[in-house]
Amino acid sequence: MSKILFIDVDGTLTDYQGNIPNSTIYAIRKARELGHRVYICTGRSRAEVYANIWEIGLDGMIGGNGSYVEDHGHVIFHHTLSAEDEKHIVNWLHEHNLEFFVESNAGLFASENFESVALPAIIEYSTRKDHPDATHMTVRKAFPEMIFDGGLYRDDVNKISYVLSSYQDHLNAIQEFPHLKNGTWGGAGETALFGDIGVQNIDKARSIQTLLDNLNETFENTIAFGDAKIDIPMFKLCAHSVCMKSGGPEAKAAAEYVSDDVERDGLYKGFVHLGLIEDDLHLI
Repeated sequence: MSKILFIDVDGTLTDYQGNIPNSTIYAIRKARELGHRVYICTGRSRAEVYANIWEIGLDGMIGGNGSYVEDHGHVIFHHTLSAEDEKHIVNWLHEHNLEFFVESNAGLFASENFESVALPAIIEYSTRKDHPDATHMTVRKAFPEMIFDGGLYRDDVNKISYVLSSYQDHLNAIQEFPHLKNGTWGGAGETALFGDIGVQNIDKARSIQTLLDNLNETFENTIAFGDAKIDIPMFKLCAHSVCMKSGGPEAKAAAEYVSDDVERDGLYKGFVHLGLIEDDLHLI
């Protein structure tokens, strides 16, 4: 019976340099040949899903950690911040001297000093993810299509990420924006490197359910692949779940199966383990 696969991008489909293993490309293409459907399910906005990802062959995507759902080019829904909330967030971040980038499907738009201020956090993030050349990482390498001179006040924004000067910035944001979804990434608790602010009551699981309703499918034939705490809701919703070996302890505990690291053919091995494809490449 064909399955519906939901695959996180960073740390699952790609490594943290953005590289896609050949075994991953093979696994996804082979699975689709066999009738399985494949959707990426990512924190990235559509503008961050570059051509090399689409060229693998996908049925669609869930982006912005659930704020956007697309099936074969058809937009099923897209929840964005209101123009009023977006302006409030941008002004508040400016007032608190916090550098940020605005995430929309049209692009990533960086604040005035984001490139310089975010560099230490980007290097630290790359170091934590075992990037072999972390000390030479740059913001432009991390976000190759980021726009550095675009307008920051927009009406098409999925979420806004900002560089934390301390964890208190995140706590202050919760107080300022209690009606919005406040999160952090790049680390847990006090080790977090970035905060983000988006639409409330949005997560990967809720958007998967919306897509399944649109497809007239149920969760019995679903499989989730991820590597982070934010993937846990979709692990819990889907019938089967696979976490990459590089994932955090909470994500691993929530998953049915822990595969290898992405750069060690983790996604391919997960596909084989669940019987989606045969081990044609003899990597297991």
